[in-house]
Amino acid sequence: MNIGTQQIDVAIVGGGPAGLMAAEAASALGARVVVFDAMPSVGRKFLLAGKGGLNLTHDEALPAFLARYEAGQGRLRPLIKEYPPSALRAFAAELGIETFVGTSGRVFPRDMKSAPLLRRWLQRLRARGVVLLMRHRWLGWNAAGALTFEHAGEVVTFTATTTVLAMGGGSWPQLGSDAAWVAPLAAAGIAITPLVPANCGFECRWSDFFREHYAGTPLKSVAARCAGDDAQTAPRRGEFVITDTGVEGSLIYALASRLRRAIETQGHADLLLDLAPAVPLEALQRALAIGAGGKRTVAEQLRRGAAITGVKSALLREVLPRASFDNPMVLAAAIKSLPVRLNAPRPLAEAISTAGGVALNEVDQNLMIKRRPGVYCAGEMLDWEAPTGGYLLSACFATGARAGRAAATQALAAPAASDKTPPNLAP
Repeated sequence: MNIGTQQIDVAIVGGGPAGLMAAEAASALGARVVVFDAMPSVGRKFLLAGKGGLNLTHDEALPAFLARYEAGQGRLRPLIKEYPPSALRAFAAELGIETFVGTSGRVFPRDMKSAPLLRRWLQRLRARGVVLLMRHRWLGWNAAGALTFEHAGEVVTFTATTTVLAMGGGSWPQLGSDAAWVAPLAAAGIAITPLVPANCGFECRWSDFFREHYAGTPLKSVAARCAGDDAQTAPRRGEFVITDTGVEGSLIYALASRLRRAIETQGHADLLLDLAPAVPLEALQRALAIGAGGKRTVAEQLRRGAAITGVKSALLREVLPRASFDNPMVLAAAIKSLPVRLNAPRPLAEAISTAGGVALNEVDQNLMIKRRPGVYCAGEMLDWEAPTGGYLLSACFATGARAGRAAATQALAAPAASDKTPPNLAP
């Protein structure tokens, strides 16, 4: 059924964290808000993020927090200062969701779940009059500038005073972030930085033996850096998992942007692993030299001298030539900086998040698209990236809050805005 053309103060296209926060900010100012989403329900990727414990944000000093956004921090700084991690925790508390700081500095709901927070949030939005229209896939604008959607096999149109686009990136398309928005925005002359995987695994060529015996095995208590990092870039400690196709996990995600850029420029990236970060090189050399040339096997020497066993020992054998194990100095150096060659990031659809999107110079300080006055952009649609650890959600909430407030302020200041009757959105 064609719903027809209706008037809305603020139309929000996308029901993920950025879109819902835009609805939160806009409705708090009294705007009449309608949220459109292509999926049958909102917040699907948000709910998936809570499967292993919803990491809302990160508790650290703001300068260190902002540094996680690398090239995007200049544009994100005022937005995150306006909506910092403390504001996000206060927002959760308003919804009756208590949060706590884990040992790593990550912030979680007390029950670790995302569903209770989302459920209470939607109740508050509906109580403010926010309308949620599901199964509306955005197609772009028609010749008159109205928003067009595919719904139930038909094209339907809506006229909004202002619009916030918050449709996510291109990862996990089965949950709604399929980047279908790229084509209509590009057709409107808006510069789009190509979407690429961020917070993703990387491929390397394991031997059949190593793959069969160690795929799925975590590599714990290691440090890593990307070959080519400057001397001031300290290795990051953490863990990751050996996969069938290569490597994946939180430590890899923290280095993903640098690894990806190295692959783009030189066709590969070398991940440099310290398999014994707590042991200085000189101490490792001495320990390995003690058993050299004696009756100990190499495996026993590694176990006694460097606590290297299991997958760490197997990884050394996977990467190093056999002769390296006969020289304690060479072996110790390899344990402290083992080069694992990565050939490509895993596909976009598998990534936790994406880099690229609407170029930041296409939007103003309020995230309004300069070529499309009255249309704002928020969340992963914008060209920024961040590692996991709460930084992704924080930036989505911060950009959504700024775009929602700005869109509502503009809509409510429009001529005769206060005289509008609520739109009749029933099919």
